[in-house]
Amino acid sequence: MSRRQFIATSIAGGAALTLGGRSAFAQAGDTLKVGFVSPRTGPLAGFGQTDGYVLDLARKALAGGLDIGGKKYSVEILDQDTQSDPSRAGQLAKDLINNQAIDLMLAVSTPEVINPVADACEAAGVPCLSTVMPWEAWYFGRGAKPGAPSPFKWTYHFGFGVGEFFKTYISQWNLIETNKKVGVMYPNDADGNAIRAHLAPLLAKQGFTIVDPGAYETGTTDYSSQIALFKQEGVEIFNSFPIPPDFAAFWRQAAQQGLIKQIKICQVAKTGLFPSDIEALGDLGMKISSAAYWHKAFPYKSPLTGVSGAELADGYEAASGKQWTQQLGASMSLLDAGFEALKASSDTKDKAAVAKALSTLKTETMIGKVDFTSGPVANVSPGPIIGTQWVAAKEGSKFPLDYVVTENATDPKVPVEAKLLPYNG
Repeated sequence: MSRRQFIATSIAGGAALTLGGRSAFAQAGDTLKVGFVSPRTGPLAGFGQTDGYVLDLARKALAGGLDIGGKKYSVEILDQDTQSDPSRAGQLAKDLINNQAIDLMLAVSTPEVINPVADACEAAGVPCLSTVMPWEAWYFGRGAKPGAPSPFKWTYHFGFGVGEFFKTYISQWNLIETNKKVGVMYPNDADGNAIRAHLAPLLAKQGFTIVDPGAYETGTTDYSSQIALFKQEGVEIFNSFPIPPDFAAFWRQAAQQGLIKQIKICQVAKTGLFPSDIEALGDLGMKISSAAYWHKAFPYKSPLTGVSGAELADGYEAASGKQWTQQLGASMSLLDAGFEALKASSDTKDKAAVAKALSTLKTETMIGKVDFTSGPVANVSPGPIIGTQWVAAKEGSKFPLDYVVTENATDPKVPVEAKLLPYNG
């Protein structure tokens, strides 16, 4: 090859490489990448059980691309399983940010998932939206101070907080006559500490006597001292925010040691949300009270997929053979709100523009209203949580349990379906 031929070939190759690079860059610029992090396995797997179905619906709805500002984008949703491990959640978030170059992060279900993901996004300057944990555990649990400006620029959270739990519990607990003595078991974690600090004092002001044996460590196996205290004090209401294995161990011991005979209301959060948790308890699970951040009776549709609550629940049962869970609507609402924010941003590929769109987002999702313009603090949009109870299903049902709405103080649009039954009696 002559020197002239070599130079010509090199120039042509360089031009081709440049054009190829431009082409690849243009294609990358036309693709929106959205991370979706949830616990699909491990102790918190109940929260992630339905996510595969919800993601399938979202991907089908987005298969033809997304039109934003006169431009069509293809969409990739990159879902990751934290295995219920907070350290892994943070690592997955960093991988999605640094190696996958996501445009938006979505994180769902419990502080063990959401907080490490949100912290990674805040540090890296990546917009992040999350739901399904008390907002106080998200906001104050990550270092924000009461009365001070929000320290968060990139991370946003919607859904229930202590105020909603308070309204729901007062509404629910006044449906049955009790001595108003409440035995509480709040773990030494972000949820438990937020609830102890913010909810217990509000309940006390309403005339409930709070019997608190102190924070317990996740994974505790012997609850004899707590049970003895509750029996001694004559508590008739029990309230806890445990992970499923901890509650199962406690409740079985409470039965063996005679505590549950005096309990009129067993109100459990974080566990007791899903039929698998309750079925695992056998007869001890019947008539446990819970609270739903979504129920198939919610009268809202998903703007992303167009499905109603009943259609979402029925579709999941038909596809999986398993009973619907409240997580279906919550995960769908996260996708709803996330893609509404992308559509509302002035530049979908500009992370600061997407974060600004989140800060002013006002839309209706599968769980109802999401509104970041009027939150209790910046970066937060509160949402409903509805009083519920697990009861025996009617004859002919495909499943042994029914999950009924017993009160609706935080969203009167959700119809009440049944009267709250005492746990004993």
